[in-house]
Amino acid sequence: MVAQNIGFTIIAAAMVVGALRVVTTTNVVHAALWLVVVLSGAAAQYILLAAEFIAVTQVLVYIGAVMVLFLFGTMLTRSRIGTDSGLNNSYAKLGIPVAMVLFAAMSLALADSFGTEELPTDSSLINTQQISDQIFGPYLLPFWALSFVLLAAVIGAIVLARKD
Repeated sequence: MVAQNIGFTIIAAAMVVGALRVVTTTNVVHAALWLVVVLSGAAAQYILLAAEFIAVTQVLVYIGAVMVLFLFGTMLTRSRIGTDSGLNNSYAKLGIPVAMVLFAAMSLALADSFGTEELPTDSSLINTQQISDQIFGPYLLPFWALSFVLLAAVIGAIVLARKD
């Protein structure tokens, strides 16, 4: 368990740094790449939990598809890439105390909900078929509809970026 705890700490620290860089960077492309670091950390956490199927799904769906689509849409739009001082607002300093209050509320809720429960050590109880049925069973139609929405977004970005 000590090696698992060390691995969790390293991955969690990388995810926190990546998440902070996502919201503090001024370049949209750099923010997307930092988001890839956060999503990769989530996949690594799934591997630590011995949920390889969910880790591969995380990599394929979020890193492979959504982030490529996000970068593709960003590159095809005519918006400025980089710092834009007109987008900053005067309420930025209010976000830090609000974030701290939300973090405290979530921490208390998690501590009250789970307390001293531990994960089961026998990972043979659940197989890949059961996990995929739970993930994609009731959500197959919304997942399918989302793919058409993302396709429409890509087509819209191409139309907007096209020079006549």
